[in-house]
Amino acid sequence: MPGIVLPHLDPPAELRVWQADEITPIWAATETDLQRQGLEPPFWAFPWAGGQGVARYILEYPETVRGKRVLDIACGGGLLAIVAAAAGAAEVAGNDIDAMCEAALALNAEANGVAVHWLCGNLITAPPLDFDVILAGDVFYERDMSASFQDWFAEAAQQGATIYAGDPGRAYAPKGGPDPVAEYAIATTMELESAERRTCRVWRL
Repeated sequence: MPGIVLPHLDPPAELRVWQADEITPIWAATETDLQRQGLEPPFWAFPWAGGQGVARYILEYPETVRGKRVLDIACGGGLLAIVAAAAGAAEVAGNDIDAMCEAALALNAEANGVAVHWLCGNLITAPPLDFDVILAGDVFYERDMSASFQDWFAEAAQQGATIYAGDPGRAYAPKGGPDPVAEYAIATTMELESAERRTCRVWRL
């Protein structure tokens, strides 16, 4: 998987993440190597549009995470965890239900010279952990999952956490509530998104 550079806006710097060239070959290779069929798509192999939107917001406003304890939930390859660590977060954890994400997160953290730690499992089935900031990119694409995340985010907010969630127009994104704090045009691919560009909105929940 070739590394790509995601551009910073300010301050100028360079972040690197590993990504697959195409989704079908990496999906097939994962199933073959693990001798399992019906796996979840390899979400860890791509920086998805919702996550890229939140990443750009953090890069523009690093004070949102600087000196704070940050959780990147449903982290995939860990883009948001890495951006938070690079922006000066005091502690950063990446979480996902897919154990493959642990390796992807470790590789991407190493490529950027940052320290993050791994939390495996479905965190939204239990009370929120004690983090100052929770970051989520692209978690609103299924109805039941979206509802569960929104309920869990509300509980975390009541406990004092600040949540930043990005969404590029999924069907079950939050309706009503506060206006987005930012909006970005994100370059995508036809294979992943059936579009070459998506508009990603970032909410502070």
